[in-house]
Amino acid sequence: ILFRSAVKQVARRQGLHATFMCRPNLPNLFSSGWHLHQSLINKKNNKNAFAPRNTRDILSPIGLNFVAGLLKHARPSALFSTPTINGYKRYQPYSLAPDRALWGQDNRGAMLRVISNSNDPATRIENRVGEPAANPYLYLASQIFSGLDGLNNNLKPAVPVDAPYDTDADPLPVSLEEALVCLENSDYFRNKMGNQFID
Repeated sequence: ILFRSAVKQVARRQGLHATFMCRPNLPNLFSSGWHLHQSLINKKNNKNAFAPRNTRDILSPIGLNFVAGLLKHARPSALFSTPTINGYKRYQPYSLAPDRALWGQDNRGAMLRVISNSNDPATRIENRVGEPAANPYLYLASQIFSGLDGLNNNLKPAVPVDAPYDTDADPLPVSLEEALVCLENSDYFRNKMGNQFID
């Protein structure tokens, strides 16, 4: 927020207007996004709690629970990650931006891209749905609440995908209006953030 404010102030002093909103969907241009990398550190041993313990797993059980929570609440939390009309124009198939709620290992087309190796301290979940104009506090809060639901309820995600644009999954909202409706109808976010805030 400090960086965005500083850039806007400097631009204003030069007679310009700076925006961090996504570029519209124009031919031969790629819109900008804000990919949020998430990991969890175990305070007892100071190790990454998402890192798998062996080479055959993509994530630890805790990491899988967290992914499941992010996927479960992807539609209502879209408003926090993508708060502008232009942001939804990014959600196009085969554009390296997600258009549905699914995950994959090191897959840049999936909503959640997992970068991991066994016992790797840099193991993380990259949520590729956000845009630079998002409020970081609300974006982060939505991710924490979603992930905690997965942890608290031992949720399991579907299998990771290799072809995110050809796999059936819940579609992300296609407009700001649809995202508003998804959030308004979310009992989970109403419980966590309060009716007054959601309304």
